[in-house]
Amino acid sequence: MLTLSQRLPPDPAAAPPHTLWLTAAERTRSRFRFATEAGAEVQLVLPRGTVLHDGDLLAGTDGKTLVRVRARPEAVSTARVPDNFTLLRAAYHLGNRHVALELGRDYLRLLPDSVLEEMLTQLGLKIVSEIAPFNPEPGAYGAHRHGAPFLTGHNHG
Repeated sequence: MLTLSQRLPPDPAAAPPHTLWLTAAERTRSRFRFATEAGAEVQLVLPRGTVLHDGDLLAGTDGKTLVRVRARPEAVSTARVPDNFTLLRAAYHLGNRHVALELGRDYLRLLPDSVLEEMLTQLGLKIVSEIAPFNPEPGAYGAHRHGAPFLTGHNHG
């Protein structure tokens, strides 16, 4: 079994021998066993709080073996609307509920939830259920997409 202990930034030029397809929830696990696309068993032993992103590279304890992380398509709800203000309003209401949310230029994507979907419909958004990669924003208190933290801690009071 290959132990993966280092997260490296995405490198499109790299051609790692292994690909690890993970859902958004699985990309938040720092200690877990998975199987690569080819069936090789790998164990994550990453610093606690590590969030993996589509395209990241993981290095084995030998420092040589690389594995590329890919966002596995999963059941999601995609909300679309023709105007930016309604999209902004919807993002505000979902943010108030601390919902994991992927932001696009003309859409919001979240995990299926009938109550939230009803709220978005009432706000004027059209909801489509689909299977797609889910890449939620890390949030203002999370790590920047390229690994550099820009805020630390999370305090509501």
